[in-house]
Amino acid sequence: MDRPDITTLGQLKQSGWQSRSVKQELRDNLVQRLRDGKPVFEGIHGYEDTVLPALERAILAGHSINLLGLRGQAKTRMARGLVQLLDEWMPVVAGSELHDDPLRPITRQARDLLAERGDDTPIAWVHRDERYTEKLATPDVTVADLIGDSDPIKAANLKLDYSDERVIHFGLVPRSHRGIFVINELPDLQPRIQVALFNILQEGDVQIRGFKLRLPLDIQFVFTANPEDYTNRGAIITPLKDRIQSQVLTHYPRTIELGMRITEQELRSPEEQRTRVRVPDLVRVLVERIAVEARESEYVDQKSGVSARLTISALESVISAAERRALINGEERTVARIGDLFAVVPAITGKVELVYEGEQEGPEKVAHHLIGLALRNTFSELFPDPARKRKEGMVDPYADTLAHFESHEADLLLDQPDRAHADLLKAVPGLSELVKERHAYLDEEELLLWSEFVLHGLAEHSRLGRSLLDRGMRFGDLFSAMFQPGEEDEEA
Repeated sequence: MDRPDITTLGQLKQSGWQSRSVKQELRDNLVQRLRDGKPVFEGIHGYEDTVLPALERAILAGHSINLLGLRGQAKTRMARGLVQLLDEWMPVVAGSELHDDPLRPITRQARDLLAERGDDTPIAWVHRDERYTEKLATPDVTVADLIGDSDPIKAANLKLDYSDERVIHFGLVPRSHRGIFVINELPDLQPRIQVALFNILQEGDVQIRGFKLRLPLDIQFVFTANPEDYTNRGAIITPLKDRIQSQVLTHYPRTIELGMRITEQELRSPEEQRTRVRVPDLVRVLVERIAVEARESEYVDQKSGVSARLTISALESVISAAERRALINGEERTVARIGDLFAVVPAITGKVELVYEGEQEGPEKVAHHLIGLALRNTFSELFPDPARKRKEGMVDPYADTLAHFESHEADLLLDQPDRAHADLLKAVPGLSELVKERHAYLDEEELLLWSEFVLHGLAEHSRLGRSLLDRGMRFGDLFSAMFQPGEEDEEA
């Protein structure tokens, strides 16, 4: 409801306002959105037929929820999105510590005030954003942090017993009364702390320092967990798991297109950078393909997962590499190149967990391997298979290009000016013709990008030699590249 001009309990009663539990409030607002055909969660892609229906069913049932999935699967984003299903404004007893419902107060403070002031009890209004509390589960979280503790100074000043609720310093859970409380990475919470949540989830009882306090808390609990945590760091203890009524499984984007859509949405590149650097769809596809290859790689720990944050950081790195080149060369704008993909190595090495074989290879070698797989497999989908044996009389579409590199080399450098880069690619026979024949819709800038892509694709299929230089890549004859060291080897 909109925030009305209501300041006392009497006015609130006259307005016809009625109390609802937070779960009923979420349910009512979800029902209205579903009837109106409005999206329930903004910015969540790829879950329309899987995760979101399960989450909506849990809300309609009034369940506490555990979102279970690997890293980077939008679990926290969905939990935060639940706030939009709350009423915009909620009335509370003014000054009450736990956002007491004016018609159903639970604290001694609010009950005493209502008894004293009656219909003149002052009313305050709380925005829905203030009704969301999130806590990251860490091993150092205590019962006092979550539930609360007795305050000896307050007990002494008020001359009250420790069992009196008026001396309690409430923790995060009671302070989330009439709101949403989220615990991220639940398995990291120590078992003895998880036990403290039993009664709150089921009966609404709170125990502090051995004193039992009846607080009928009204909270929508949401938990997030990573399956890896169940074995590596901890576990959700069985009695707590039994009290969480719905477990919703999340997953990674199931298509490249969905991954691109998510990455573009989450990209945090400055507007100035986006204006200066054009990123064609081919580059975006290759960035997403790196994550796809990582999620299937024998070198990467699949139990750990490969977060969507990898592709976001990778694309930001590609754009930054292109921008740096433009700034160095005094160019107002530029187009991202295939060579810029190798600038994403730091984004990969910091975001994948390697298995033992991957550790032996080394993080950087694994990163280059994943980039190579992305280039190779994407190339196979867009161009004829370079490794295919052709019958006698059949023309090899790559013949002119390969023949050129039998006696020539080409250095595609990271900081090469756009004009020099274009001249070098245009000088390779058959390259632009091959691209135009297969993808006639490309403009001049993308034609150069795809021409470079063909060179990398041929190198990945072992039809062309490619050497890694400090400043870029050298393309040449396959056998010459095997026996002629690049700059890195020479310096060594």
